[in-house]
Amino acid sequence: MTRIIMSGCTGKMGRVITAAVKEKADCKIVAGIDLRVPEQSEYPVFSSPEEMQIEADVVIDFSNPTALPSLLRYAEKSGMPMVLCTTGYSELQVAEIKEMSQKVPIFYSGNMSLGINLLIELSKKAAQVFGNAFDVEIVEKHHNQKIDAPSGTALMIADSISSVMEESPKYVYDRHSFRHARTKNEIGIHSVRGGSIVGEHEVIFAGHDEILTISHSAQSKEIFAMGALNAAVFLAKQKPGLYAMSDMLRD
Repeated sequence: MTRIIMSGCTGKMGRVITAAVKEKADCKIVAGIDLRVPEQSEYPVFSSPEEMQIEADVVIDFSNPTALPSLLRYAEKSGMPMVLCTTGYSELQVAEIKEMSQKVPIFYSGNMSLGINLLIELSKKAAQVFGNAFDVEIVEKHHNQKIDAPSGTALMIADSISSVMEESPKYVYDRHSFRHARTKNEIGIHSVRGGSIVGEHEVIFAGHDEILTISHSAQSKEIFAMGALNAAVFLAKQKPGLYAMSDMLRD
């Protein structure tokens, strides 16, 4: 049985994971962390990791980038593995995550969906085949309450495509500010925010007289919840290091 601490337990994803864990026999949530401590909860909730005196195997974080420093301090002190699902980290924070992964196991992914990770692999393959003969544009759509833009997933896709290109491309986020033709060495990334869209990502490879589009649409947040729970069970057995969805799929 994998004992989980849920960071961001009163948020939307925290509540979805709390509900989803009831369908898994191999794990349970033993405590939560959230600035908003509810009057009633299925498990004890603390306002910070420092307050906890709970035995557990792994932390799942679906909260806010501002929570990262306290989580990393807790990880270093306790040796607790961390599944980090929060998006919107700065470059400095990503560097801190990588540094801490040398001491404790850390699973870091901007998207916990199996389908999205397959989209990434297909996009990498397309980029290898097309080279610079096709222009690459990424469009991501999310609900109107999402704060960060572009999404962490869109950046994951762009970074993966960039990794197989001969020359690192420039990311262009705001094309209306340019008054010149599109260059070959760039990836356009576009954000849409509206309604209750769970998450949609589209990768467009536009060539001469032909277009290849690879897309993924999330129908509910449950797919991310189950991915996070599977990652927690996987990570609790690992040695220090930085892990991603591709590692779990190979396991």
